[in-house]
Amino acid sequence: MGRSGKIGKRHAAREMAVRMLYQLDLGGSPLHQIFSDFDLNEFLDESARHGADPGRREQVQEAFQHARELVEGTLGRREEIDALIRQQADNWRLERMPAVDRNILRLAIFEMLQETDVPKLVVVDEAIELAKKYGSEHSGRFVNGLLDGLLKTHQFPGSLK
Repeated sequence: MGRSGKIGKRHAAREMAVRMLYQLDLGGSPLHQIFSDFDLNEFLDESARHGADPGRREQVQEAFQHARELVEGTLGRREEIDALIRQQADNWRLERMPAVDRNILRLAIFEMLQETDVPKLVVVDEAIELAKKYGSEHSGRFVNGLLDGLLKTHQFPGSLK
């Protein structure tokens, strides 16, 4: 969040995407159903309760469209993404990871693979913040460690900083 307390569109999109990926992972609802059931008013209300000004409704709608693209892209490359997680996660089976952490990692890795205009360290920082917000007390460290390890062992397109 910026100094004004306003949520950026990309941040809002990531937050929405994590919620949708989590719901898909646990609930098994069809993707079109997850998109149609996503409640933008609830998202706006919750953001306001956490002290953020989520911006005008049209900006949140744009963020929702980007969230859909992130979710579809993550799902489209899920096998590749899951292989990278398994490769990096010594002593952790993907299926045994907390669902929130697993889906935050999937989203972040998709962005690192696909979004060349977003610096990789920004993606990692955002993933850590989402893990702290939605995961356990250890999620931020876990997500940071795994993504940092991937940055050291894998070549991603785009800039690091």
